[in-house]
Amino acid sequence: MSASVFPRLEPRLSSVSKPIQYVGGELNSTVKEWDCALEGETVRWALMYPDAYEVGLPNQGVQILYEVLNERDWIVAERTYAVWPDMEAIMREDGIPQFTVDAHRSVKDFDVFGLSFSTELGYTNMLNALDLAGIPLHAADRTDADPVVLAGGHAAFNPEPIAAFVDAAVLGDGEEVVLAISEVVREWKTEGRPGGRDELLRRLAVTGNIYVPRFYDVTYAADGTIEAVVPNRPGIPHRVTKHTLMDLDAWPYPRKPLVPLAETVHERFSVEIFRGCTRGCRFCQAGMITRPVRERSIKTIGEMVENGIRSTGFEEVGLLSLSSADHTEIADVAKGLADRYEGTNVSLSLPSTRVDAFNINLANEFSRNGRRSGLTFAPEGGSERMRKVINKMVTEEDLIRTVSAAYSHGWRQVKLYFMCGLPTETDEDVLQIAELAKRVIAEGRAVSGRNDIRCTVSIGGFVPKPHTPFQWASQLDHETTDARLKQLRDIVREDKKYGRAIGFRYHDGKPGTIEGLLSRGDRRVGAVIEQVWRDGGRFDGWSEHFSYDRWLEASTTALAGTGVDLDWYTTRERTYDEVLPWDHLDSGLDKDWLWADWEDAIDPSSETEVEDCRWTPCYDCGVCPEMGTEIQIGPTGQKLLPLAVV
Repeated sequence: MSASVFPRLEPRLSSVSKPIQYVGGELNSTVKEWDCALEGETVRWALMYPDAYEVGLPNQGVQILYEVLNERDWIVAERTYAVWPDMEAIMREDGIPQFTVDAHRSVKDFDVFGLSFSTELGYTNMLNALDLAGIPLHAADRTDADPVVLAGGHAAFNPEPIAAFVDAAVLGDGEEVVLAISEVVREWKTEGRPGGRDELLRRLAVTGNIYVPRFYDVTYAADGTIEAVVPNRPGIPHRVTKHTLMDLDAWPYPRKPLVPLAETVHERFSVEIFRGCTRGCRFCQAGMITRPVRERSIKTIGEMVENGIRSTGFEEVGLLSLSSADHTEIADVAKGLADRYEGTNVSLSLPSTRVDAFNINLANEFSRNGRRSGLTFAPEGGSERMRKVINKMVTEEDLIRTVSAAYSHGWRQVKLYFMCGLPTETDEDVLQIAELAKRVIAEGRAVSGRNDIRCTVSIGGFVPKPHTPFQWASQLDHETTDARLKQLRDIVREDKKYGRAIGFRYHDGKPGTIEGLLSRGDRRVGAVIEQVWRDGGRFDGWSEHFSYDRWLEASTTALAGTGVDLDWYTTRERTYDEVLPWDHLDSGLDKDWLWADWEDAIDPSSETEVEDCRWTPCYDCGVCPEMGTEIQIGPTGQKLLPLAVV
């Protein structure tokens, strides 16, 4: 039995900021008996999004797994989030362990501690949670009394930097695999835990879908590169494959989304309308690792929207995917939902929309209930040359035509998202962003006849990611990134005619450098992460908590004597022959195809466009034959009927 820590926690809540985030009891949350099945058969999960409650609670992935697991009468699943420094101080002072918000049980008492990483900058929060929970930091030091620490999410496609701290990692979609893991744990427990923790991990590893770092040895060459990654015992697969969920209609989760008690970053109910993307943007890890495209039918989307509204009370519904306007039936989805909820308080929204997928009819359907917020587009590259390099085949004229339609139909605000530091980029490529923004404002004023037109330019630093054609690229140093963006900002501000109409947002290049270290690092980087955490590193994804100097100092200290340093991991270009830290983790993408696409990107004479294979013949990226999957798209012939009034 795991006792609640709430009696010790409650008296201290008045002395911390936002105490409501630690209380639990949200609408649609689940609290189950600790022994909900026969003795020994209950499997217990503590699920964590390693960030603050306000960021973690809306996370779709954790909410889906929470519901999928709790639907089984023999599984207990509860949630935990990173605690703010004021709460951490109290917990350390009073000996209160990392706890779940559902029943306030100690995380250490669960069978599995599952963490979902969408960004590598959450690694220090993981270490803090382990330490507060009383779970040994290093996987090698854990006993049968400790939970299996399991990493998932996009960052888990290269878990090598945290290999010392996690027992296992899952690549790909989680809905089916968490149930398979639960079955393995239940069988091991009912058999009396034979072979202890090591045997449990072996049973997970031999499935071929779960990566257990301790069962692989890494050797290094004299130049610091990896020589080999090989299994160190019989039966362990040489490559671990990602899991792909087919038939999303069979998994319409979350059915009952959590409604937060405190304000969160997304005050809306979200429905994922399809998973995967085959647009082929060379920088985009999310698009590459989630292939193939799998659409939900219009009928399922309609049911999920209605169920979500009824069970939460949310009045905004976001239709999510990597490129939502690319759903083959998006026009019917938009019109059907707009018809259904016309005259109500329900509003619909799309996230960032591709310039070449946008049309004014679609935008009008989504704003039919009167909410006409700004539109967001992501050209990514400032110049047409850069957009060809990254395979974002959108011309300047495409963009101007699109924003012209928006401004002429009543929109006043457009947001454009770009990246700085892309391969082969020059100062001139970045400065073209200013010229593009000025054209957008000029066009908006011309077609609307108004001067209150706004354009916000938002710029992020490019970070090369594993399993993309740019995984071999050198990362731009933060000094050059900052210099280019300062030059761009000055040009925009100095313009008397357009400057005040253009908003300019960017982050300095230093956090991106550290993200680059963590995204393409190997096991040696684990010592850096641990040193940063011991030096006080927490919430590194938050600019007010991030310290570049702390990471720089830890990199210098922890990597001393290894022959590699921070620049080696970030600003160095890789070669085809180099063994990459994630080469033994199979996302389905053919390495030769990725390399050919990389060469096309950096070849100035090449203008090779990789088409979207949803609409063209297969171009051999490797995913479908390798993973035994296929693209699943409409049209389905279904229509979204208005709900009958009861």
